Amino acid sequence: MSLNHVGWLMIYDNKTLRHELKYYINYKEYIGLQKRLSRILQTDRHSDENGNYHIRSLYFDDVFNSALYEKNYGIFRRQKFRIRIYNKSSSVIKMERKRKYDKYICKESASLTPAEYQKILDGDIDFLAGSTNEVITDFLVKTKTKLLKPKVIVDYIREAYTLRSFNVRITFDKHLSAGINSVDIFDNNLITVNVFPNPVIIMEIKYNEFLPANIRALLQISSGENAAISKYVLCRVLKLQRGGLGNG
Repeated sequence: MSLNHVGWLMIYDNKTLRHELKYYINYKEYIGLQKRLSRILQTDRHSDENGNYHIRSLYFDDVFNSALYEKNYGIFRRQKFRIRIYNKSSSVIKMERKRKYDKYICKESASLTPAEYQKILDGDIDFLAGSTNEVITDFLVKTKTKLLKPKVIVDYIREAYTLRSFNVRITFDKHLSAGINSVDIFDNNLITVNVFPNPVIIMEIKYNEFLPANIRALLQISSGENAAISKYVLCRVLKLQRGGLGNG
């Protein structure tokens, strides 16, 4: 299979792909960008009064640590599974499959109940066999064949802006930290450690077709600045360095 254009859209395996650009920026750059973007873009509807929301994700990897190493190997097609919650609440629990095709991404999700999440954490996954959701069934197959296990919790604060007419989403991820002593996203005793010793913000830009010229001008970016950033890899490496407990 190969990448195909349908109009401006990029299609792979019958999935619409999105562009994803990532940048490391400092606090001064973030303030300037925030001021410019907030004038013309909408804040994410899940944001609190300060314009932020908290994201906590539990990432899975196989017995060969494929998700950890494939980026460095330059593998064209790769994927990661994670379970994600927002604002440390159990009201929304999502299993997500994020697939990467060169510089394009496709993210799909399925809802979980707290009881289903706990079963997965306990390694009891046979109940997933009754699901018709593609993400769930793929997770089940990969867990059975490649021995997926929970590896690390990734924690950060997100500030998000959207331009819905062009499906553009720009986010600033702050206070990136790794869970060290547990792989339970609801563990009240979870210890997290900051990935960066100094304030570093990760800016992500996602769009389907093209990035409008006025938005690109506001961002003042060039393609040469785009960085290969994986929050999973950063947090997993930190956990390994700290000798973290769990399945790290």
